[in-house]
Amino acid sequence: MEYAFHFYNALAESGIMMALNKMLGEFSAPPVFLCIGSDLAVGDSLGPITGTMLRRSRPLGYVYGTLKNPVTAREVRLVDGFLRRTHPKSPIIAVDAAVGEEGDLGLIKVVDGPLKPGSGANKRLGRVGDVSVLGIVARRSAFSYSLLNLTRLNMIYSMAEVISSALSNLSVRRAVV
Repeated sequence: MEYAFHFYNALAESGIMMALNKMLGEFSAPPVFLCIGSDLAVGDSLGPITGTMLRRSRPLGYVYGTLKNPVTAREVRLVDGFLRRTHPKSPIIAVDAAVGEEGDLGLIKVVDGPLKPGSGANKRLGRVGDVSVLGIVARRSAFSYSLLNLTRLNMIYSMAEVISSALSNLSVRRAVV
């Protein structure tokens, strides 16, 4: 199951919350928000910017991956095991930047299942999360990684605002402590 919302859509935040509610159902522990990426490339900073905004909103949940303490794609194998042991009953919502087709730029996709960080750069790093929130920030090509450096920060920041707001509201509405 997959849903997509353009970040300019005024209803994107509500759509993301509804999609996540449908995919996650009820859960008995606060969610874990795993925001993957690095601030070394603008396009790859969607996760850490989202994590920073989310942490500032003080959600009822756990936030991993911020601008101050990023979680990169290379660390996913270690982080997934850590999160499963530390938060065994919590759903893990993974957030990451992604590449896609030209017409997909600006879409925020909510996918029922784990994400594979680094796959846009042809890396095989494992899967993480119970559900995924992906922001399409660059066009897929043989040079996808270099295109991440050409992504506009305004688009990344705007997408992060929509995602973090949706996740913050989701955690308050759905967590049963």
